[in-house]
Amino acid sequence: MLLTDFQILRPRFELSQKETLDWIVDAHVKAEGDESMRPALTEKLWRVGCKPEHIAKRGTVFNDFSHRDWDNMEIYRLSRCPSGRDLSVRSKKFQLEAEGVFEHFFPEGAAPPEGLIQVSCTGYVSPSGAQTIVSKRNWGALTTVTQVHHMGCYAAIPAIRIGMGGLKNRTDIVHTEICSLHSNPSNHATDQLVTQSLFADGFIKYSVVRRCEAPHLRVVETREEIIPHSTQAMTWNVGASGFEMTLAKELPVLITRNLKGYLSRLCPEGISPNTLFAIHPGGPKILTYIQELLGLTDAQMTFSFQILKEYGNMSSATLPHVWARILDDANIPSGTPILSLAFGPGLTIAGSLMEKICGN
Repeated sequence: MLLTDFQILRPRFELSQKETLDWIVDAHVKAEGDESMRPALTEKLWRVGCKPEHIAKRGTVFNDFSHRDWDNMEIYRLSRCPSGRDLSVRSKKFQLEAEGVFEHFFPEGAAPPEGLIQVSCTGYVSPSGAQTIVSKRNWGALTTVTQVHHMGCYAAIPAIRIGMGGLKNRTDIVHTEICSLHSNPSNHATDQLVTQSLFADGFIKYSVVRRCEAPHLRVVETREEIIPHSTQAMTWNVGASGFEMTLAKELPVLITRNLKGYLSRLCPEGISPNTLFAIHPGGPKILTYIQELLGLTDAQMTFSFQILKEYGNMSSATLPHVWARILDDANIPSGTPILSLAFGPGLTIAGSLMEKICGN
């Protein structure tokens, strides 16, 4: 099966990482109502959080992060709600934005896909954005909708597997990730500061097809494994004020300890020395751990570091952004193998082996 026609929609607001980190400090101080905590919180965030040298800017669908008028925020009205507005309000915002994403990717007159998969780890409403656009375009007898929800940052891999499973001609996959909906400024735990410094919003669409003359990625193999006895290493649950992530300190160790065995099963014939690695940039540390563990060159890892620097961690939408960048790079020749890796709750390792084809 082939992946082609990658289309990216950027969120309408983008802020530098320094601006965002400064806002996080101000928000936590406002939520607590204690100005004396500012120096210690600032030092902690800049020590454990992702710094501007690794992420230059991040995108968001709303402008809460660009001002300090707390009474006029869409979500973070911290004068009245120290945790931000409740999940029902955040879900309505997600619904509005997700429907707008599908309107953008499927305008009037667009050809209906036979299958449409919506992937999201940051919002779920029913009818979904995918269902709404199929109904609005009168595609009900032509397009089957499938939802891939709450799998975490690795969700692009199972989405491809699902798309391949029922494919006749074309299935479209759309990622709608609005991570900025789920900050909680009243929670000052270390892992919360880490995640608030990493995640961003992102939207991308691409197609799974059987035949293609345009440039594409040929999917050779996919594989997902759950590391035994690791269920608490990463969690992603629903809370009253939004979705809540926890990250254990031993997460990088668990991944690196199990990665070589996983790769031997994904690629039993070995990994070609000219392979590019499309690794989900959960953060700079996990990229560095994997690069050192596998002895990879900077050139093999460059696209993951690029996407992290330019956009931040966009949850499940991030890995497809890496694929799109590789496919668009004219300096990468046809036939280049691409090994993708991503991680999520479970603790799950998901990956794929692909080949870039430049087309006819």
